[in-house]
Amino acid sequence: MNPGLRRLYTPRPVAVRVGADGAPAEVDGIAVEAVREEWLVEDRWWTPRPLRRHYFELALADGRALTVFRRGRGERWYRQRA
Repeated sequence: MNPGLRRLYTPRPVAVRVGADGAPAEVDGIAVEAVREEWLVEDRWWTPRPLRRHYFELALADGRALTVFRRGRGERWYRQRA
């Protein structure tokens, strides 16, 4: 990457506690009021490193809207601006 350029909306690690249904229940200690939307992205399936992300658009108890995802079936979660 060119040193003068920076990536926009780079995913950042975030602490997520999931509920019994597997959906986020808490993000960085803030309760999830509602899951507004949920979707799965599968891309580059034809390559040696396919992309699989499970996204959730959330409404948090502090009034913020936030999009989080996890890669594949991994336990690591990330937040990302749209």
